[in-house]
Amino acid sequence: MRTDTIALMSPAPGTRHELVVHRFGRSGARPLVYIQAGLHADELPGPLALQVLRSRLAELEARGMVTGEVILVPLANPVGLAQRVLGSAIGRFDLADGGNFNRGFPALADEAARFLKGRLGRDADANVAAVRAALVEAVSRRDAVTPADDLKRTLLSLALPADMVIDVHCDSEAVVHLYTMPDSVAAFAPLAALAGAQAVLTADESGDDPFDEACSAPWHRLAARFDGVPLPVSCDACTLELRGERDVSDDLAVADAAALLDALVLRGAVTGPRPVVPAAACRPTPLAGSEPVVAPHAGIVVFRRQPGDVVSPGDVIADLVDPVDGARTPLASRTAGVLYARASARFAHPGRRLAKIAGAEPRRSGKLLSP
Repeated sequence: MRTDTIALMSPAPGTRHELVVHRFGRSGARPLVYIQAGLHADELPGPLALQVLRSRLAELEARGMVTGEVILVPLANPVGLAQRVLGSAIGRFDLADGGNFNRGFPALADEAARFLKGRLGRDADANVAAVRAALVEAVSRRDAVTPADDLKRTLLSLALPADMVIDVHCDSEAVVHLYTMPDSVAAFAPLAALAGAQAVLTADESGDDPFDEACSAPWHRLAARFDGVPLPVSCDACTLELRGERDVSDDLAVADAAALLDALVLRGAVTGPRPVVPAAACRPTPLAGSEPVVAPHAGIVVFRRQPGDVVSPGDVIADLVDPVDGARTPLASRTAGVLYARASARFAHPGRRLAKIAGAEPRRSGKLLSP
């Protein structure tokens, strides 16, 4: 294991943020798999699971069993981890401007295309190498005005050369679920099954440029732009949501690390006995079919359904109770599917998303992710 410490932009004189990166296997070996956790810095199941995975990979590397290259960033957001307001961690949003740390990653296809003009030929492998170099060059030329900009630029520079990218998160209260592009469903089907995902949500463009799409979407856009040139899409990326914020335990971390390690074996980055992949717990559904259950007014939230429940149209998901007069407003599902996540707060203001249901029929367009 080789550990790099990357200094990030200082937010103020006398202070410093650092990104710690662990590398396993031979530099330049393929496949290259990049895994990070904690981009939303107060989501802790992922960082704990990656500590278990780090130990396992170190053992396997010592036995010569890491034949590809694996890059682990167990805590991808030291900027957010340092944020506290009256004792509460605020790791999802940048307190400097309110921006979501997993939104607004640069879309690099146009810049990369300028570097690639006249450089692509009939050799598919050479074209793939050229695209990777162009994407890294494009992100290196992006200006970083704020610490969050610098963090995003640094993370992308690490991930863009990878064949596979896994960004580990969690929701408020949830079952395991996964987001990816439709063309990457097959690549992540084993991981989804091994992790026990109860929803796999797909979109070509989910809106707001999250990290996983910033890694994979440029390949699709460049392949379309250079139509007729042999250019296979060579980066599969996903967001893996490891249940809810409070699902932090050694037992879960060991199980999640085992699922990730098995996925590395199946991808060919690590050698070992081929793991048995269980039957999938769900079928992929469009992210546009995910129904948010929204509070129409303020009130106390009393849930009637649990994460993982299969619901039908008309099923009441929660009651919204007026704490002054006791009036109850039932909030019902409009779609059939799996309730895969719900809010942890039990008081809602108007417009608050309280639950998410993975439906099979597209119902929404535009920005499909939670704020």
